[in-house]
Amino acid sequence: MTQAELFDIIELLIDLPEYSLYRGVQGAIVECYPDDQYEVEFTNQDGETIALCVLSSKQFIVVWKANTKQWLSVSDKLATLVTYLPEERQQEVLDFARFLYQS
Repeated sequence: MTQAELFDIIELLIDLPEYSLYRGVQGAIVECYPDDQYEVEFTNQDGETIALCVLSSKQFIVVWKANTKQWLSVSDKLATLVTYLPEERQQEVLDFARFLYQS
């Protein structure tokens, strides 16, 4: 699981309709708080802030690490996402991955 840090780029896993932000939208971590809380800035194409939201780490996945200046691989993103799922759902993902591997 990839730990979120200051200036990492994240991707929402949830909808935030009160901010007109939806799953898949990317933002940047601008502050790290105790208890796995992060302030994330979302901008428009002109770089203007459209929302600042405090999110828990279970509401997003990290897609770009600021300290390494690298995008995370699909397997890294998937591994993080799977850890948030209940055990039963994790087993379903594993079964599906096995099915894909056999195809």
